Amino acid sequence: MFGRKKKILLPPTDETDHGSAQPRLAPRSPSEAIKPSMAPPPPPKLRRRRRGMLSLLSGLLTLFVALAIAGIFGFSMVQQEVTAQGPLQSDKVVVIPRNTGTGEIANILKNEGVIDQPLLFQVYAHINRQRGQLKAGEFQFKAGTSIEDAIDTLIQGKAILHTVTVPEGLTSEQIVGRLYEHEILTGDVIETPREGSLLPDTYKFERGTTRQQIISTMQTAQRQAIEQIWQRRTSELPIKSPQELVILASIVEKETGRADERTRVAGVFINRLMKRMKLQSDPTIVYGLVGGKGTLGRGILRSEIEAATPYNTYVVEGLPPGPIANPGRAALEAVANPSRTKDLYFVADGSGGHAFAESYEQHQRNVTRWRQIEKSRPAPDANDVDRVVPDADQTNLPPGVAPALRGTANALPASGGRLGRGFDASEGTDKDPLKNKTFDLNNPKNVPPLRQP
Repeated sequence: MFGRKKKILLPPTDETDHGSAQPRLAPRSPSEAIKPSMAPPPPPKLRRRRRGMLSLLSGLLTLFVALAIAGIFGFSMVQQEVTAQGPLQSDKVVVIPRNTGTGEIANILKNEGVIDQPLLFQVYAHINRQRGQLKAGEFQFKAGTSIEDAIDTLIQGKAILHTVTVPEGLTSEQIVGRLYEHEILTGDVIETPREGSLLPDTYKFERGTTRQQIISTMQTAQRQAIEQIWQRRTSELPIKSPQELVILASIVEKETGRADERTRVAGVFINRLMKRMKLQSDPTIVYGLVGGKGTLGRGILRSEIEAATPYNTYVVEGLPPGPIANPGRAALEAVANPSRTKDLYFVADGSGGHAFAESYEQHQRNVTRWRQIEKSRPAPDANDVDRVVPDADQTNLPPGVAPALRGTANALPASGGRLGRGFDASEGTDKDPLKNKTFDLNNPKNVPPLRQP
């Protein structure tokens, strides 16, 4: 039983495959024939939903592409319009007031002939809003300026800049007068600034800037300059504070206008301070008499040299109590770092500069040389030289009769004609500059007269 193999009988087949030994299986029953041999396909509803999503995405993509093409085309058209040459035939200055809206700016430019499409200007300005707001001011538009160029000019604030120049050596009152003479500046100055608190220079400003703003700018510039220069001063100075630096610089500024001798003039005054010699500066006499008005308009009288005013350095020792003008940066630098010399005197040399001396004897020779140069010159016009005040008893002379001036050098010629040159009012007194002074009163220092606002 266990050793025999059981024989398995297969059902008979009608046909067999060619070349195959396996018999062909009998056909299955009908129920078995229709029975699926794999998983059924997904329901038709799911297939329809997928096709719908694809259609929607395809439509959106098509719409996006169409909009992008339209946007690119529209932007290129706008770009072409805003970069096209404008209607302006020649350069023109246009003022945009403060607090003006984009629409108002567009209308102003349209009325001035700068642009001819104000609506497009507004749209393009809004597109470029991220670059900045349109600014007010006075702007120059070139001939043919495009809308893009006009907007770029207003966004970047390329306004026209005006200038006001304040020369060195003017008093604060004179500077205020000059600001009132400037027609572009507006507004009033609150009060005359403290003497020496303004830095003379050329300042740029836009239309609409007030005079008080220029004053504030000059004061800020002066404080910054003083701070920088004071840090760089030489350590041997007999100057104790920045204010004293300004005081002495104002005297140097009034004594010479030549850049090549400022440091040497400053050195003379520094040497005198260190030797406790009086500075004896003519401009300090004038300032003590007229204050911020600037000039006497005549020569200095003998009595005025001896007058004890707080600013008269012929009388007071050391520095006066305050500046006598507003010195420039160069004069401040000269006092902070003066020339290292032994000079104690200087006098005009006839060339616009001065001759310096270490001793009184050398100074006398320089003065004699200047006197000879002065005598060889033709008499200057009376309007160009400060005149000496006439005697008190000549104030009621008849009309047309010229008063006799003090001193023989100022006497009228016998046959009439022009007045002679001025004279040194201190000669023959104990204040004679030949003994204790470094310069000559005959060298007029013309200061622009103050024009009252």
